[in-house]
Amino acid sequence: MSALVDHLVAQVIGLEVGILSCQARLAAVTDDEALHDLRTTVRRLRSLLRPLRGLPGVEQLELAASTVGQLTTPLRDREVLAAYLHQHGYHEAADRRLRLQPVAYRQVAQSAEVVHLLLILDAFPRFIRASQHQKLLKGMRSRIEKRLAKQWQKLNDALQDPSHDRHRLRLLIKRVRYAAEAYPELDKLSDDALSHLKKAQGALGDWHDCWQWLAQAEHQADLQPCVAVWHRTMADAEEQADRVLEKLAKRCF
Repeated sequence: MSALVDHLVAQVIGLEVGILSCQARLAAVTDDEALHDLRTTVRRLRSLLRPLRGLPGVEQLELAASTVGQLTTPLRDREVLAAYLHQHGYHEAADRRLRLQPVAYRQVAQSAEVVHLLLILDAFPRFIRASQHQKLLKGMRSRIEKRLAKQWQKLNDALQDPSHDRHRLRLLIKRVRYAAEAYPELDKLSDDALSHLKKAQGALGDWHDCWQWLAQAEHQADLQPCVAVWHRTMADAEEQADRVLEKLAKRCF
């Protein structure tokens, strides 16, 4: 148990350092990867916390991480769209979106959501240690293993469903992948399984981008020239995702 708690505390401290670094980069507008790195770090934090639900202090920290995710989602979506537009020659439309980003970066860095998350995150290791001394963490390893197994089972059930929801599958794959990376000693993910999870996540990500952009194009006139291509790309991505998901179901379950 002590080794597992040590691992948990070390992970939390490392993630806190990562978020602080991203906050500083966003405040100074040093690069265009800071927002993406912040979201990835927060996602890894949530993956670390999800199997711990029910333990003291976890709910508050998970909620704080969730609010940062919600705050930054539209900004990251705008970044990804702008990158696509630049890549395909729609520079004016891309620049129109990118001009909004520096102010948005600073707002995220100074936001109540990020400040609140860091405040709770800073206290969490001490909270966990206190819970350990009070013997409130008994059965934590078993709890985590059961939650990890449950996440795999949910993914398996979704993959076996002929009418599967691609949005839900994408989230389930992310949860399984990042949870396995958070607890490598408890969820020994093979290199083959990890490769299939990454491919499935990537294929569903391509599909999701097109789905989202088509929805935006309904009320953003400068995206209209891309609509026909996005419809074709989305159809291709659906076929690719289905092939990858079929392989994932056969190889990993």
